[in-house]
Amino acid sequence: MTESSAIHDDDLAPGSTPRLVVRTTELGREVDLLATLPPTEATAWVRRGEGLVGHGEAVRLDVAGPDRFATAVRWWSRLSASAAVRDEIGEPGTGLVAFGSFAFADEPGHSTLIVPRIVLGRRGDRTWLTTIAVEPALPVVPSIASFPTSSQVGRPEGVVFADGALTGAQWAAAVADAVRRIGAGELDKVVLARDLLAIAEKPIDFRWPLTRIAQDYPACWTYAVQGLIGATPEMLVRLENGLVTSRVLAGTIRRSNDDAHDLALAASLARSSKDLEEHEYAVRSVADALAPHCSSVNVPESPFVLHLPNVMHLATDLAGVLADDSTALELAAALHPSAAVCGTPTPVALELIAELEHMDRGRYAGPVGWVDAAGNGEWGIALRCAQIDPEDSRRLRLFAGCGIVADSVPEAELAEAQAKLVPVRDALGT
Repeated sequence: MTESSAIHDDDLAPGSTPRLVVRTTELGREVDLLATLPPTEATAWVRRGEGLVGHGEAVRLDVAGPDRFATAVRWWSRLSASAAVRDEIGEPGTGLVAFGSFAFADEPGHSTLIVPRIVLGRRGDRTWLTTIAVEPALPVVPSIASFPTSSQVGRPEGVVFADGALTGAQWAAAVADAVRRIGAGELDKVVLARDLLAIAEKPIDFRWPLTRIAQDYPACWTYAVQGLIGATPEMLVRLENGLVTSRVLAGTIRRSNDDAHDLALAASLARSSKDLEEHEYAVRSVADALAPHCSSVNVPESPFVLHLPNVMHLATDLAGVLADDSTALELAAALHPSAAVCGTPTPVALELIAELEHMDRGRYAGPVGWVDAAGNGEWGIALRCAQIDPEDSRRLRLFAGCGIVADSVPEAELAEAQAKLVPVRDALGT
């Protein structure tokens, strides 16, 4: 196999684009995708056992700054156009595929697109293997029996948690400040996030929490890209053969341990003026961003309540028909940042986030997902996640955020943020 070729945004002269040799073949057996992941250079996008996982890196783009999406789109277009592809299936996610994760903010920030050497995919009763190499090398077709299994993964040991940039009390005070500014008419909504540190006695094998969170939250999209792991309930955008869909979440209530009480909580969430207002801002921002790219966008009149093991969300599924030649990656760029993770108006909310959070979000709340050479793809919002410290794999940063509007109560928002940290905390085995 060839070594990975890392390309930076200042290395994008037309002649620098590598030529990839790609082959996709169908496998005659089912594969547990997450169980095959290697301990390093692994990428994943899986929901209910279906999706894609990547092994190794054939080529990677590292990019930063306000032009990160445009640079990535340009690079992917060149790479796709020059690749030699033999695809025996021809479905979304087969052939040449890249996994990506983008920084929330323009600066600071690190974003990446990764083309693996090997991609395993599954959809329905079809499973496939894609091998990718940089010319003049030829793809190496591995034996399925050579892949690792989940039984080889060790449980994290001695995990303890500590406050990140702000204590709970400090973050609640920041929420109160945001509510005051909203009341003064400076903005309508802002999403404030907080971080939590997890420190283990020994290096953490990311496959343990990733597998556990996938088992506990099967309705979410489980992902792993360059040390960022999580399971998001929110689909920023999916593009499949011209059909555009998006799932918007905004408005949250914590679940109890009683089913009957949860039904009452769900009904109160559906009637909550505070949560409905927050949700309306998020839906409107997505619909407005999709409109220039679609011939029509269907927006349901009212949201439904999405039930997850730890919380319930107000949710709306939007759908449209693509009217231009945008790829899934370009649509994700057009949608980011939505009001669901930023606020309204966007410029004012971004300034307030930078002022009140006292931390770098990194790739939290940025687009994460995949795109193929035909432009199909799925991009979620990087929520319910943790970032493994690249300098010390014993340490992780967990993130959670809440939408703040005029009626928000700081103590209630803090409780909501703590509930949103539960998936990754539990996945670490504590």
